[in-house]
Amino acid sequence: MKRKKVMGNSLETKSKSGTMIGPSPRHALYASTILPTISLALSFSSPNLQHQHPQTLIRRAMDREQEELQFLGFFGICKESTKIIFTWSKIFTKIILSLILPLSFIFLAHIGLSLLLSFKIIHNEDTLDQTQQGTSTYNNISAIISSEWITYWLIKMAYFTFLLIFSLLSTAAVVYTIASIYTAKDITFKKVLSVVPKVWKRLMITFLWSFVILFLYHILAVIVFITTAILFYNVKVGMAIFVVLIIVYLVGLVYISVIWQLASVVSVLEDFKGCQAMVKSKGLIKGKMGISMAVFLVLYLCLVLIQILFERFVVLGRPNVGVAGRIGIGILSLVLLSMVFLIGLVVQTVIYFVCKSYHHENIDKSSLADHLEVYLGEYVPLTAKDIQLEQVYV
Repeated sequence: MKRKKVMGNSLETKSKSGTMIGPSPRHALYASTILPTISLALSFSSPNLQHQHPQTLIRRAMDREQEELQFLGFFGICKESTKIIFTWSKIFTKIILSLILPLSFIFLAHIGLSLLLSFKIIHNEDTLDQTQQGTSTYNNISAIISSEWITYWLIKMAYFTFLLIFSLLSTAAVVYTIASIYTAKDITFKKVLSVVPKVWKRLMITFLWSFVILFLYHILAVIVFITTAILFYNVKVGMAIFVVLIIVYLVGLVYISVIWQLASVVSVLEDFKGCQAMVKSKGLIKGKMGISMAVFLVLYLCLVLIQILFERFVVLGRPNVGVAGRIGIGILSLVLLSMVFLIGLVVQTVIYFVCKSYHHENIDKSSLADHLEVYLGEYVPLTAKDIQLEQVYV
């Protein structure tokens, strides 16, 4: 049985062996929920305390047990993620402007360029079909189409390259920032930028493994679909089986995506990367898969809606929407997409701590803070020994 010893305003814990393991880890994510009560109490206390910074009050208010995080549901996770963003809005604004905004711009620019170039290729191919072969006009159109296809694939390659770079950098920055908030460390944007390139290497390895898994998953899906089409061709139940397979395929795709996202957080905060991070993530997500998938689907739906808004009103245009309107909607799409990306990164980090709490794995904040330090140069990830993964039974 876990025993607690109250000493003033602090709380110390003892393990089964009776060894003091220091202050029980509390989560900064919960501090904002009790800030109004603390502020009200301070208003009747010393005048010096009334003028302290809200972030100082939040860090002083981290008096909740890690075990309580496991009770966060869908709305609780979203609420805590939003409060983190608004409480530390200054540093998150810098992360948005330097990393997430370029990521969003690349995403929207790719949509616009790809659509416009696709329309040109389709138009030229239709024209080529109506042109007599062997003529100079036919040869010129054919050359134009070849050039457009080369441009199209070059854009795709550049898009995926920059998307990968900025997405991994953004993930590293947000996860490191929230971990620093959790440990009550003084966090600056300069410190975030210094650690991001070192964490980025670990995230790249995890991404490559995730890509391989997704690639093999799609190959397997294609084989299953083709086999089903051959076996159940002209059979009445064939369509029903095909619909079921599509549903199973989509569920599996979401499942792999959720594990991949959590594995990115694991790669930053623990001594796992690549396939090991995926396995660790798969174990952590057990019991919280439903909530994680629900959050993923909601964020993905927001992403699709923003994409539709941008395509219809900015890229394709509408007769009743002028140039100014298209520019305004484009800027709105860029801002909304940046917020969705930021919320998604914060949410996946919050889910990591929720899953750790659900499996009763306590992270020693002092050890986590030590590993987040980058003053000596190399970034040192957490090991299972350092973070004192303790199975807590209550």
